[in-house]
Amino acid sequence: MKFYTGVGSRKAPLNILGLMTKIAIFLNKQGWVLRSGGADGSDLAFEKGAGNLKEIYYANDANKAAMEIAGLYHPAWHQCGEYARKLHGRNAFQVLGANLDTPSRFLVCWTLDGCRSHQQRTIKTGGTGTAISIASNHNVKVFNLANNVDRERIEFVINPFK
Repeated sequence: MKFYTGVGSRKAPLNILGLMTKIAIFLNKQGWVLRSGGADGSDLAFEKGAGNLKEIYYANDANKAAMEIAGLYHPAWHQCGEYARKLHGRNAFQVLGANLDTPSRFLVCWTLDGCRSHQQRTIKTGGTGTAISIASNHNVKVFNLANNVDRERIEFVINPFK
């Protein structure tokens, strides 16, 4: 199976949400399986285009192992309540799969700051930062649609004759 992670801000711009759905449709036709989190905004935009090829993880799916992984990357883990820890814990599944041992091939997202790695993460990266950090540490390529280069590259791949 070919897995990718599709996540991002709940407040992504409408044109980006539309692009996320188009990306998911394109990847679905190529046999790629989406991993996402079922949240409003970016997650649902990816899910809308993924068809039946999807793994959707929710906060209640997070187990101790997933939360331990998330805790390695969250900058203020000690300040997170139980539900927030579960929300971040599901990010481990979104990137590493249900058994936390099968990394996605790449991650597509949109964040306010255009973050692509753990090192670039800022407060503006938001909750998606945990997924980006986990991906970064597991050599999963991150494409952030807030970056013109990433967005244009993906747009060309899904519609080269636009």
